[in-house]
Amino acid sequence: MLQIYTGKGKGKTTAAIGLAIRSLGAGHRVYFLQFMKSLAYSEQKVLKKFTPELQLRTTGKPFFVATEGMLSDEEKAKWGDNVVIFPPGHPPKDYVEMIGEEFRAAKKEILAIKPELLVLDEVNVALFFGLLPRQEIESLLEELPESTEVVCTGRNAPQWLLDRADLITEMKEIRHYYTKGVEARKGIES
Repeated sequence: MLQIYTGKGKGKTTAAIGLAIRSLGAGHRVYFLQFMKSLAYSEQKVLKKFTPELQLRTTGKPFFVATEGMLSDEEKAKWGDNVVIFPPGHPPKDYVEMIGEEFRAAKKEILAIKPELLVLDEVNVALFFGLLPRQEIESLLEELPESTEVVCTGRNAPQWLLDRADLITEMKEIRHYYTKGVEARKGIES
């Protein structure tokens, strides 16, 4: 089965982590691949403790990316030099190369391990920004054994992936304290 957790609301990665814990409890092998994230998130400390039953890999995040017109002037000022803004369809070449190399290395591990659960955390965002070509994910999905459950998280899930999914959950933001200026809090958002 292919599950998609998408939408603008909080909780997509958290839901995937919950499913990973449940899967581990059932004696399954889990591979958790995080796109556009460095090893700076609190959950990673816990997930790494489940090795070898759970393999955690990150593709790194050298900087935040946004397409032209995506951020207001106020948001651009807030991000400053920590954001790279690029024309739609033309992401930074070095970021694309880094994610591609790390994805291909992860794919080899995934196909060798044959996990019962594969989480592709924030893959929807990587696809949205063009950091990873559609063909790479389609190829992986085709090569996986039927026994592997796949979860794809992140905002802006592409329509082709939604069309292929067996389960789609949309996290809808109704209210978030971020709009009041509350930054990401350790142990809650990071």
